[in-house]
Amino acid sequence: MDKKALGLRVELLESPAPLLVIIARLGFVSCGLLNIYAAEKLNVAAVTVSGVKSFEDVLDAMVRAVTSRAKKLGIEVGMKGTEALKRMF
Repeated sequence: MDKKALGLRVELLESPAPLLVIIARLGFVSCGLLNIYAAEKLNVAAVTVSGVKSFEDVLDAMVRAVTSRAKKLGIEVGMKGTEALKRMF
């Protein structure tokens, strides 16, 4: 099983924090800039964390929102980003 993830960081000129997303085989973990409601509507496994400025922050932060598909993978609000990402492989 491939356990590689793709990290995407985009510096936004007018934002104090970058757009951050870590994409795994079954879903993604992102900062709050991405729309969790759109991910839910599209039946994507996705979680959001907030207050993050680096990939390390994303992995250490507590999950704030979870789609139904992510819940089926055992991901819950309150777990760390690292644990959520591990369940997306």
